[in-house]
Amino acid sequence: MPRTRSLAWSELKIGIVSVSAIVLAVLFIFAVGGQSGFFWQQYYLKTRFADVQGLKAGAVIRVAGVEVGKVDEIAFSGSEVEVKLAVKKEMQARITTESRASIGSLSLLGEPVIDISPASSGTPLKDGDTLPSVRPKGQLSDVAESATQSLSQINEMLKDIRAGKGTIGKVFTDDDLYKEINQFVNSAAVVAAGLRDGKGTLGLMIRDPKVYNSLNAALGNLNEMSARINAGEGSLGRLLKDDALAKSLTSASGNFDQISSKLNNGEGTLGKLLTDKELYDRFNSLAARVDRLTSDLEKGEGSMGQFLHDKQLYDNMNAAANELRSLIGDIRKDPKKYLNVRVSIF
Repeated sequence: MPRTRSLAWSELKIGIVSVSAIVLAVLFIFAVGGQSGFFWQQYYLKTRFADVQGLKAGAVIRVAGVEVGKVDEIAFSGSEVEVKLAVKKEMQARITTESRASIGSLSLLGEPVIDISPASSGTPLKDGDTLPSVRPKGQLSDVAESATQSLSQINEMLKDIRAGKGTIGKVFTDDDLYKEINQFVNSAAVVAAGLRDGKGTLGLMIRDPKVYNSLNAALGNLNEMSARINAGEGSLGRLLKDDALAKSLTSASGNFDQISSKLNNGEGTLGKLLTDKELYDRFNSLAARVDRLTSDLEKGEGSMGQFLHDKQLYDNMNAAANELRSLIGDIRKDPKKYLNVRVSIF
């Protein structure tokens, strides 16, 4: 019996050592190859996508391009796909409610991975929380879709051009427009030849040295004038450089501001005229009476109106004036005939 117990204990020791070695080997493998560490160093998050684009369990999880975990499980959740993420606990402070998950790629045509955007604001997500997801920009499918749309638009444009629609289509299909463009090009060639030969005003300006010298002299005079103005010479130079003139203009502007302020405040005769409502009403009433008087005169009402419109009265007045003028002329010729002065002394 003692011999039997010794053999059993020896076998048991061998089994314990073997199991321990296997456990240590598994832990060593996890420590060396596992990016998310041991299970006590991980916490789990969930996210959802409409399309995981071939994502598989065990895919890499990255935060700002650094591998921090693995995809633990992928399963359908309604019309979407739920992805369970095993992430290192040390990343918990960087993954907050402001972070977003998206599906990226290890290379242009590589396997898909989960990219998580780090965030310095927001509340850190706890174990079991859901991480919002976003559609990544610049996916290969998006590029292909955009390229397809662009090709469709190019095809439609080519059809319109072949059908003669639009300006470019007319250029390619309209014979009259082609002839006009050809004529324009020929005319431009003739004009260019004329300029080259010194014909016309522009040709002379290009070919004639006298015209160049005149323009050069005019530019020289303009430069000299600018230099004199900058130096404060002449009336315009003094206007720009004279401090006393500037002060005078400033003073005049100040006086004008004072006058405007007084007018706005109703000071003085003109200010009252602009701001006094009673005075305005008087002027308005006077203008109305003048309008009525003018209207009566135009209608021929009253003595003055009849005088303006009654031709017979005008003729009578004209005749009376003529007779008075004739009487005055006769008195001047023979005063004694009309002026008989008698002096009686009582």
